[in-house]
Amino acid sequence: MTEGQVGRLYLAWLVAIVATLGSLYFSEIRHFVPCVLCWYQRILMYPLVLLLGIATFRKDGGVVKYALPLSILGVIVAGYHVLIEQFPSLGSSVCSSGVPCSLKYINWLGFITIPTLSLAAFVIICVLLITATRRSN
Repeated sequence: MTEGQVGRLYLAWLVAIVATLGSLYFSEIRHFVPCVLCWYQRILMYPLVLLLGIATFRKDGGVVKYALPLSILGVIVAGYHVLIEQFPSLGSSVCSSGVPCSLKYINWLGFITIPTLSLAAFVIICVLLITATRRSN
C-alpha cells in the first residue's frame, strides 16, 4: 500500500474511534438510552475500530473487503434512522418497544442528531475505504 492509502485507512480508523467514543459518551456520561436502531449502528461501528486499527498498523488494504460491507450496512441503518426521526410513522414496527427511534436527544443547528452523526461517520468511512483501494498513477 502507498502512504496515501495507509493514510486513508488511518483516517477511517480515527473516524470509527471518534464515533465509538461519541456513542459511549452519549450513553454512559449523558445517560441517553440507545434505541433499537442505535444498537444496530453500534454493532456495525464498534468492530471497525479493531479492524481498521489492526489494518492501519499492518498496512493491510485487504481489510476493505471486511470493513466496507459493515460501513455500507451502517449507512443504510443510519439513513433509515434519520428518516424515522423525520417521519416517525415509518418506524412503528422497528421501534415498538423501549426508547422510540424518533426521539431526538440532541438537535444541534436544527438538523444534527445522533443518527445524523452516525450517518456522517459511516459515509466518511465508506469514502475513505473506497479511495484507499484505488491505485495511484
